[in-house]
Amino acid sequence: MGYKEEFIEIYQNNIKRNGAEELLEWLQKTDFFTAPASSKFHCACEQGLVMHSLSVYHTLMEKHFDSEKDSAESFAICALLHDLCKAQFYKVSTRNVKNDETGQWEKKPFYAVEDIFPYGHGEKSVFLIERFMRLKTSEAMAIRWHMGGFDDAARGGSFSISLAYEKYPLAVKLHLADLESTYLREKNTSVVNKL
Repeated sequence: MGYKEEFIEIYQNNIKRNGAEELLEWLQKTDFFTAPASSKFHCACEQGLVMHSLSVYHTLMEKHFDSEKDSAESFAICALLHDLCKAQFYKVSTRNVKNDETGQWEKKPFYAVEDIFPYGHGEKSVFLIERFMRLKTSEAMAIRWHMGGFDDAARGGSFSISLAYEKYPLAVKLHLADLESTYLREKNTSVVNKL
């Protein structure tokens, strides 16, 4: 089973909310299933975004899911859709790189950011999801603050992230799963390849 098929299977088995099917249809019209997760860091390769989303889902479920306290639907929504903001965000471009062996300049492909809707990161994902289906407050907080201290608003000294983490354990769990996936589980997908 490929990444797209696994994503769709997990999505359809767990997310039953009004608007979920319409959101999935929209996703399939974007580059979500072929886009990278980053321009040069984790999963900076074709299908990197769906690979990362699945990695976060599996990490979140393995490490943090408590069947007595947590919702499988909420976990699937948060993990699979937390980086929805990266759909239609990257484009393949080229740059000149000097070949060390020949001394010649060569055109090499790379992922460039082309943000046509600059609405932030987590908040943009929340906005896009809610165009189709309503999020619970805990889900919106988790997706909004999944970047933790790497988020521009958090670096600016906002206390909102601390309050969100205090009130919504799902936000902490998603942040931890995203960190582990990015920095520990996806180490071998950090170079642009297969362009």
